Amino acid sequence: MSARGMFRPLGAAILVLAMASVPALAADDPDVARLRARLSALQADPVLSRGAGLELLEALQAVNALDAARRGDRPDALYLAERRLEIAETMARAGAARAELSRLDLQRADLLVEASRREAEKARREAEQLRIQAQIHAEETERLRLAAEAEALARTEAEEALGQAAGRQTAQLSAARRKEAELARQEAELVSGKKLPPSSFGNAGEVFVVPGSAYASGKSSLTASGKDAAAALAAYLQIGSKRQVRIRAWDKDPKVAQSRAAALRDALVAAGVDKGRIKADGVKDPATAKRAAEVTVAP
Repeated sequence: MSARGMFRPLGAAILVLAMASVPALAADDPDVARLRARLSALQADPVLSRGAGLELLEALQAVNALDAARRGDRPDALYLAERRLEIAETMARAGAARAELSRLDLQRADLLVEASRREAEKARREAEQLRIQAQIHAEETERLRLAAEAEALARTEAEEALGQAAGRQTAQLSAARRKEAELARQEAELVSGKKLPPSSFGNAGEVFVVPGSAYASGKSSLTASGKDAAAALAAYLQIGSKRQVRIRAWDKDPKVAQSRAAALRDALVAAGVDKGRIKADGVKDPATAKRAAEVTVAP
């Protein structure tokens, strides 16, 4: 404890004696009366006076000095007395706040101890229940895992069986379609007396590749071989189901490319193919000797 702190109780006792010896308030000195009234009120509060004994004594001494000061010294004495009293009041409030804070800290510590005790008791009560719940959860998780594994295995086996069946069905269907296309090709070439362009099968269907010789160089009109290919294609497209047809023609000039696609479409329509089945597009890209146009027949 500091010397100032040790002096506070002694200062408070001295202040009580000093205040008791103070004569009645001077009726002709309102400043002294006012300051002594504030001192009396502060000293009368046991909570506040306990925290500022020394400061209260210094304030009393300053007020007494003001009462005894000569006229010329009164302004300085009054200023000092007011400052001493303000310091005493501030220290008193600070001391009261510290005391209240200490009380609250002790109360909080007690509450924390009690809360910890209750929490520990609650944890002990819940421990067994949590252990049982964890065991039930683990058993349920294991049961669900085994059920999921069994379901996944059954699904995999079923999917493999379906995949194999679908693969066989697709292979059979593809072989049937290729056989059907081959027979239709033979029939079309027989009926038209012309040879069909080479074709291949893909996801989009059967694709016939029309060579560059089917068009006049740099033009959109069909050559004799192009007209022969169109006649054979028209005969092919009128055999069996009426599937959709897409024509794409190539040329570095997009207008020529579109005109080439339209010329091949018109030749098919003139040979009896329904115009509504055909879609014709030009592709801005140079044609080659092997490919100037493609005719795709949907599956």
